[in-house]
Amino acid sequence: MNVAADANLLERAIGALRAHGLNVALRNQPKLARQIEADGWLRVAKDKQHVDYVVEAKRAIAPATLGAVVTQLRHDAAAAKHPLLLVTDYVTPPVAEKLRTLDQQFVDGMGNAYLNGPGFLVYVTGRKAEELQGLPRPGRAFTTVGLKALFALICDAELAAAPYRTIATAAGVALGALPPVLRDLEHQRYLLVAGKKRRLLATKRLLDDWALAYARTLRAKLLAATYVAPKFETWPEWEFDPNEARWGGEPAANLLVGYLRPSVLTIYARKLPARLVVEQRLVVAGHPGQESLLEVRRPFWGNTLKLEGHPKAVPPALVYADLLTTGDARCIETAQMVYEQFLARLFPAA
Repeated sequence: MNVAADANLLERAIGALRAHGLNVALRNQPKLARQIEADGWLRVAKDKQHVDYVVEAKRAIAPATLGAVVTQLRHDAAAAKHPLLLVTDYVTPPVAEKLRTLDQQFVDGMGNAYLNGPGFLVYVTGRKAEELQGLPRPGRAFTTVGLKALFALICDAELAAAPYRTIATAAGVALGALPPVLRDLEHQRYLLVAGKKRRLLATKRLLDDWALAYARTLRAKLLAATYVAPKFETWPEWEFDPNEARWGGEPAANLLVGYLRPSVLTIYARKLPARLVVEQRLVVAGHPGQESLLEVRRPFWGNTLKLEGHPKAVPPALVYADLLTTGDARCIETAQMVYEQFLARLFPAA
């Protein structure tokens, strides 16, 4: 949690829980969970029963960031061997319902909450948000330029030791914008520097932090067009040059793990091949609620970046992030499969 930006968030959450009739006390971190960088530990009790929660504070939870947040919290809860309580500034009713459906316990500063423990069940939504403080400005690592540079390093960890110009070319960013990004990555201990040698500290935490920031900052900017695809179900037969276009999101996950049946198609392309538009009778979508949708998103990486994984798909790390942005339980489950089969050996859980 950014204490300087929101020092009273945890205190407000404790007050909200007490207002719901629960006894709440701050706890010291258990010795067996010292490896967890938690934002706090709370004992929540009702009558003679209690639960010890590990607390993670995340601001500005939105539908697009929900999957990445829940995935990260589940990992931390498993590592801590305690249930995890999400503390945040404000949760809208739709996000609250989604969190409850995913069985992610939470409380916000307004008193909206979902807790399910021995002897108590709390589910409150619909409390209005007061004027919220502005979000703290992200470090350079999680600006648009930083996310592009970090994605290049995630796809090719050996780039961390390369000259700045090589990294910038692979990431598709301006050379002059790269040094402050790398300094911030070093400051946040994602990049280890010894003299002139640099090494990416590749962990699942890094991958999840990138996926969360990608959902919050970059992904929406990449949407170029949305089409209705009358031949939606035939997508595995569509032909296009991987140098011009690649599957992302749900179809890419299907190619990687053979599990998810896409509900939305995603293609990353600077320009959708005209032949594909004609052959598939693609029509520009009139509104987001239509079915059989194809999203076209602009690639954000450089031409020299290694795109490993499936020859027709974007890299697994981007497939993983795309799936998490949906907030859908089946996509979150598939994202975990992508992680286990393609990313776990490169980005191990701490």
